[in-house]
Amino acid sequence: MKRIRKKLIVSMCLLAAFVLWTVAICFVDVRAIGPQSSSVGFAGINGFVHNLTGVHWGLYNITDWLGLVPIFVCMGFSILGLIQWIKRKSICKVDYDILILGGFYIVTIAVYLLFESVVINYRPVLIGGSLEASYPSSTTMLVMCVMPTAIMQLDNRIKNKLFRNIVAVAIITFIAFMVIGRLFCGVHWFTDIVGGALLSAGLVMMYHSLSNLKTK
Repeated sequence: MKRIRKKLIVSMCLLAAFVLWTVAICFVDVRAIGPQSSSVGFAGINGFVHNLTGVHWGLYNITDWLGLVPIFVCMGFSILGLIQWIKRKSICKVDYDILILGGFYIVTIAVYLLFESVVINYRPVLIGGSLEASYPSSTTMLVMCVMPTAIMQLDNRIKNKLFRNIVAVAIITFIAFMVIGRLFCGVHWFTDIVGGALLSAGLVMMYHSLSNLKTK
């Protein structure tokens, strides 16, 4: 129980860091350096990184399409939960960690919808000729929320240690490629990626703590 409490504290610290980071973006070095004179916080470092990476539409399209992978993963675990519910004839008999995962997915979707409505800043490029909300990077958040929790789920469900490790390495490689790819394709500001990573880390740590709660 003590270890779980420590993980919950870490989770709350990460989420607090995300809130502080978000507030800072709204007030620190805010300048109109985006398209159509859109403003962004930390303009100095954001402008520097964006000029350094440039815009790579091919990489953007690749990471955009690969963003479907975590969605399919969500669907897979949702179907698993639904099958358990039907077979066991009670939602209370669905595996505890699957129920927690379902709640985690709902929270992730809610946060995504929140930041689609509450625009902190816009992308450094126009998408289809229009400004789009950019903070936090939704692809980064989706990948860094769904894929680490998938590793935790599969760690309990794959019995073969070698295969389990291969799957974990493959997923970690995918996460790294997606996050780095979203930064270097130039469709997000640097602060968008950092914000997405902080938020995801806090939510995943919260999931990890709660999913182990029943076993303690």
